[in-house]
Amino acid sequence: MNESTKTRAVWSDAERSLLKGAGIDIGCGGDPILPGVRPFDLDHGNAQFITQHVHETFDFVYSSHCLEHMTDPKAALHEWWKLVRPGGHLIVIVPDEDLYEQGVFPSRFNPDHKCTFTISKLKSWSPVSYNLLEIGLCLPGSHLVSIHLQDVGYDRRRLRHGPISECLADRILRRIGRLCRQMGMESGPPAWSNLLEVEDQTRQQGVMAQIQLILRKSINPHD
Repeated sequence: MNESTKTRAVWSDAERSLLKGAGIDIGCGGDPILPGVRPFDLDHGNAQFITQHVHETFDFVYSSHCLEHMTDPKAALHEWWKLVRPGGHLIVIVPDEDLYEQGVFPSRFNPDHKCTFTISKLKSWSPVSYNLLEIGLCLPGSHLVSIHLQDVGYDRRRLRHGPISECLADRILRRIGRLCRQMGMESGPPAWSNLLEVEDQTRQQGVMAQIQLILRKSINPHD
């Protein structure tokens, strides 16, 4: 879905300025964050154990919508952190569990998701939820640059949180259909059925439902 292209379009100059020097894009697919960045995807190995495949360090390590596919996101993040040079930056983007997964796991929109993420919660509806801020600050020598929800274009009026019973939805729609026929309408307005639909809004151009974390690695190993 070209998530990196969407992200760059809303970045500030300060965020773009972090992409200097040598960089690697973990899980880039066909949409690397920069043309000259080193790509790392399934063809190159398992990103969960990336240091088995990549043996150098970088000025910036970028990953968009990849961490949620890792079997152990905490361990994976520690692996990715090893690739960041002192003074360099780690930029990680993941789906927000409330806006993207909408209260249901396993994911309705991507069955390969192995976990969900929030910025920071005391309690989550998800059995596999991680506080991105918490696991980021646990990295040795990490300094928080920024963390925030990117929800550009997202319409919360269309958010459907929690499971919707297909049986119940079918009964409601059949009842609406009967009422419409009694009123002389051949079928109910499309908007009525849309009330029961669960939608991945991020499939639309420019719509985001993600969290972005940026960390800087200390130059002093004891800092």
